[in-house]
Amino acid sequence: MSVTEKVGKFRWTICALLFAATTINYLDRQVLSLLAPSLSKQYHWSNSDYANISGIFQLVYAIALLFAGRFVDKVGTKKGYSWALIIWSLGAMIHALAIPIGTKLSVVLGWIGIAGIPVSVLGFLFGRSVLAIGESGNFPAAIKTTAEYFPKKDRAYATGIFNSGANIGAILAPLTVPWIEKNWGWQSAFIIIGAAGFVWLIFWKIYYEKPEQQKRLSAAELSYINSDDADEIKVVSEKTKVRWAELLKYNQTWSFFIGKFLTDGVWWFFLFWLPKYLNDQYGIKDMQVMLPLAVLYTMTMFGSIFGGWFPIYFIKKTGCKPYDGRMRAMLIIALFPLLVLLAQPLGAYSFWIPVILIGVGASAHQAWSANIFTTVSDMFPKKAVASVTGIGGLAGGVGGYLVTKISGWLFDYYKAQGHLATGYTIVFAFCAIAYLLAWIIMKSLVPKYKLITDL
Repeated sequence: MSVTEKVGKFRWTICALLFAATTINYLDRQVLSLLAPSLSKQYHWSNSDYANISGIFQLVYAIALLFAGRFVDKVGTKKGYSWALIIWSLGAMIHALAIPIGTKLSVVLGWIGIAGIPVSVLGFLFGRSVLAIGESGNFPAAIKTTAEYFPKKDRAYATGIFNSGANIGAILAPLTVPWIEKNWGWQSAFIIIGAAGFVWLIFWKIYYEKPEQQKRLSAAELSYINSDDADEIKVVSEKTKVRWAELLKYNQTWSFFIGKFLTDGVWWFFLFWLPKYLNDQYGIKDMQVMLPLAVLYTMTMFGSIFGGWFPIYFIKKTGCKPYDGRMRAMLIIALFPLLVLLAQPLGAYSFWIPVILIGVGASAHQAWSANIFTTVSDMFPKKAVASVTGIGGLAGGVGGYLVTKISGWLFDYYKAQGHLATGYTIVFAFCAIAYLLAWIIMKSLVPKYKLITDL
């Protein structure tokens, strides 16, 4: 009889809710990238304009993540996640009003002497900012929920499963958004996709409670969930509040910070720029983009789930600590993005070659992500998990903003020179090596597992 059959499986219902929320999260943020080619044409955006619109999401998301983690730790997972869904769903729907909002903002900026920003850009900057504030709560709340409902040895697997929702969202977006745009207009795409969050909220209110208050959990399952808490309780202090300054003194925090800073931008680039890349390099646009993006993000779903399982192999085979098994898995995962270096040279033969190679790199990112998130709950007490996740999220958002801004500048520069492909080659080269570089720094900062005991 399996462990699940012995102790029950309600914790997987919670994991399914996290999966659904993450799917909606990525559906909402992906809508703009799929509409970007047509919106760019309609409103005469340059690559730098689009980079500014995408970049504001990443910048606001980065800053908001720092506070989102603290907010979730303070008000609790149930309330924190609920507010995140409400804000980001409204933010997604606000995009449909980007032009009238931008017109009003333009008047306000004119009064204070700021002019020259196109109305459409202003409106989308506002919508992306609200969306970013809400979406910043997803991962701190989801990681905290995973720490609440799963013992350490299962957390990477659970994280891999719910994080695969990002891939499902990225798959569903190209299958739905172009069709909605064609039949009902681009505004409807934002409204319909944005409304999905309110449906999720109903199920979250019904099914989530803290494990110790959860009536649907059997005593055996609750005991299993708390199976590694005994050792933690023995060594962790009784303080209930953890300050940022305290967290920043640990190498473990900086390891997570650097790992997110160097690698999150790769995923942001793939998410926000791939539709434009396929359009710029291969003339693929509108509903034609549905199949290649669906194939690519289907690949990433398997990467996410496999990445969550992979460290378990090392843990069981060698008996090492979860963190040490995770780092072994992450080293191997970091090698796969190197294939992205071949995307441009081999793309001359068929657009499917870069799609598949970028799919391998994106899959590796999701495998990496399932593990790097879990390093936080490996080494920090539950009360600090969301806060540390927020700090790393800030780093990842800033890294993503820099990648987006630099990419937009490179693409405009090389497009003016008649060599746009060179710009993509440069960015792909960074995407290829980022994970190996991040792993080396992380391993240097935290060579072996060490539980934080004095928070």
